[in-house]
Parts: sequence; C-alpha cells; structure tokens
Amino acid sequence: MTRPPEPRIERSLTLHLRGDWGMANLHRVCGWISQELTDRCGPHTRVATWTGRGFSDSVRAVGRGEVHAALTTPAAFAAAALDGRGVYADEHYPDLRALGVVPQRDRLVVGVRRSLGVTSFAELRAAAPALTVATSVNDGVNHVGVAAHALLERSGVDVRAWGGTFLADERPFESFGHVLAGRADAIVHEAVMLPYWQEFGGDLHFLEVEPDVLTGLRNDLGWPSAVVEEGFFPGCPRFTTLDFSDFLLVTRADLPDDVAYAIAWVLGETRDLIERQYRHIPPERSPITYPLDPVAMGRAPIPLHPGAARYYDALTNG
Repeated sequence: MTRPPEPRIERSLTLHLRGDWGMANLHRVCGWISQELTDRCGPHTRVATWTGRGFSDSVRAVGRGEVHAALTTPAAFAAAALDGRGVYADEHYPDLRALGVVPQRDRLVVGVRRSLGVTSFAELRAAAPALTVATSVNDGVNHVGVAAHALLERSGVDVRAWGGTFLADERPFESFGHVLAGRADAIVHEAVMLPYWQEFGGDLHFLEVEPDVLTGLRNDLGWPSAVVEEGFFPGCPRFTTLDFSDFLLVTRADLPDDVAYAIAWVLGETRDLIERQYRHIPPERSPITYPLDPVAMGRAPIPLHPGAARYYDALTNG
C-alpha cells in the first residue's frame, strides 16, 4: 500500500504543546511529536512542552489558545467540551479538533475490601459501611476524581453520609499507596495496567457498574462503558465498568492545515519510535497499547482537524 507522503514544512515553527505532570506518558508522547516534527520543519523550529495535568486543563488550554495542542485522557471525556456538558458547562469550545488518538486500554474501577463482604452496588447500598475511599481530587479538572464522584453518586453511594471519608490525591500512585498501607478500604481509580493492581487486587471485590448508571453517564456526558475480562485482576470475574481509554491529541480548527497533517503523519508513520519504549511490557499491561494502528488512531470522539483528516483519509482511500 502506498503510504501518505512525508510532510516537509519549509518555514520555521514555534509550537506549544501541553502534556502531564512531567514524567508520565503524555509528556513522553509530546517529546516524540516534538522530535519528529522538528526534523521536518524549518531550521529554527522550536517546540515547547508545558507541564499540566492531562485532564480538562489540557482541553481548556487549547480552547483558550494558550497552547497549540495538548493531550488529554480519557479521550471520550473531551466530547463534552464541544457543546458544554459536565465540567464544561461554564465554558465550551466548538472549534476543538482532534489530531489523533494514542491508544491506551484503561478502565475506571471500583474495588472494596473483600473483608466487607460486598460484591455488588446493591449489597453496598444495603450495608452502607463507613468507607475510606482512595481516589483523585474532585476539582472539576482531574477526570479520575470527577468520574469517581459521579459514578458513586449515580450508584446511590453516599460515602460521607454513611460516616466515611475520601483520601483525595492528584496522582494514582498516592491512591495505590493508601490501599497498600491499609489506610483505605475502597478505591475508585484507573491506570489498571499498572502492577500495583496485581499487588492488592486479590484483596478486593470489584463492583460491576449497574446498567442504568452506565446508560445515564453515556447519554448525559458521552462516557462509554467497557469490560474488564476475567482474571485481569487476581481471582476477579468479568465485569463491566466505565471505559477510561486513550490519549487524545486536541487542537483548534485554526491550526494551519500543513502542521495538522504533519503531526498526524508523525503519529501514524513514526509510531515504531514510541512503541519501542513499551515493548518490554506485555501489550495488555502497557501504558500505551501497542501495536499502534494508524487507522484506529484516526478514530476520535471529536471531529478531526481537516489537515489531520487528510492523512487518515489517505490511509483508507489512497
């Protein structure tokens, strides 16, 4: 198959990207894009990567014109920014566009200590135990905290009214530490591919999210559901929960077409460079789910930028 033509931009660019806190996967993707894009642009091209949190802050930074492109996760959550749902009710961005998706198979899961004897949300509501729940901050920015509280609320779980509390942190590692140290008897979190879950997962019952809750979250906010297969966590059966997958690279419609094409081309045609950094990890346990498929990388939950669409269209029509 003929590959889409390699970009060459003669002028020098100054671009601003936004990634994560600095040492996680979104920043790594930004570094990959920066290197490969700079090689194909004018000699004085500069690309800066700003630290961020990788959630709604990334979307807002792009929508407000603070950066040219940013990565946010999970990908599906960005769709609400187009028409002002959920955390974007006060400010939305109809000009938001996608440059591509970097696949990451992830889920948001609810786990409770087996010692509580609770195996479903119905049993949890009936018991109404005083839980100490480890999750992320619910500040309208951190998608983990936002989703965790929405999921619990819609499932009829009122942690504070039952005499419980939240241990709220920014990053997953702090939450995992609470469970491992015995400070928490429940966790609502993502990054399920990380080895911490194999350390404490056998001590937890993972609760299947009820169908009406999943339907409501999809209809109201565009949040999809997904399955965790049997045995993914130690001794755990198959269950359905919130999908928390994929890194979405967002920009605005006013990004020049040739730059958008070039970035999409980098994602699809130099994917081997980022895959190499994860091949020592089995794909189902990797923070980036390889092998990357450039056709799938063009399937975004928001409209593609026309320049990026030109690259992905060439894969299927070229």
